[in-house]
Amino acid sequence: MSPEATDFLYPFIEGDEQDTRSLLADLEASARVKSEESLRLAEVTLEEYGDLLDTVAEALAARSRRGGVLFTFGNGGSATDAQRIAGLFAGPPVGLAVAARCLVEDPAVLTALSNDVGFDLVFSRQLIAHGSSGDTALGLSTSGDSANLLQAFEEARRRGLLTIAVVGGGGGRCATSPDVDHCLVVRSGSVHRIQEVQAEVVLDLWTRVQRCLGVSP
Repeated sequence: MSPEATDFLYPFIEGDEQDTRSLLADLEASARVKSEESLRLAEVTLEEYGDLLDTVAEALAARSRRGGVLFTFGNGGSATDAQRIAGLFAGPPVGLAVAARCLVEDPAVLTALSNDVGFDLVFSRQLIAHGSSGDTALGLSTSGDSANLLQAFEEARRRGLLTIAVVGGGGGRCATSPDVDHCLVVRSGSVHRIQEVQAEVVLDLWTRVQRCLGVSP
């Protein structure tokens, strides 16, 4: 890979850099600035959505008590985040398990649906097969414009699922979609900061759900 391909990540690193001490100092400073930015953004986002997170947690806990399943999904890095979220809820380090399933975890299903019916339908078709009115659909996107999320939310709404979008930027189409019950927006233009803070938001949501279930993690 050419140096130009990664220059945007660390623009202060030059190909002929010889001063190791200066380079390490620049790297440390860059990491510190990004960490501080992420912490500030998380604080602002959690403050903005504190009341809504309580509402969502109460709804999730109520559905869990009735046997409802939490379905999670996303694309790219958000797919990895969706897997972690399902794992956290279904197999928490402490507290009570909440039935959860990630719609990106089976490559056979993903590739079959992508090949046979189209990638826009990879999540909605799975909700048709597995979702019911007592369940919850939680989708993640850094833009809020992912077509397969919007299709999934439309199908989830049709089937009576609670729908939650955790997105970035200005919220995209998810923020105005009538098929999304609750939209949590991490207001940043950086994909990295968005995904870092989305993880904090969902962890906070999990903690609130545990409290609603009578557990203090």
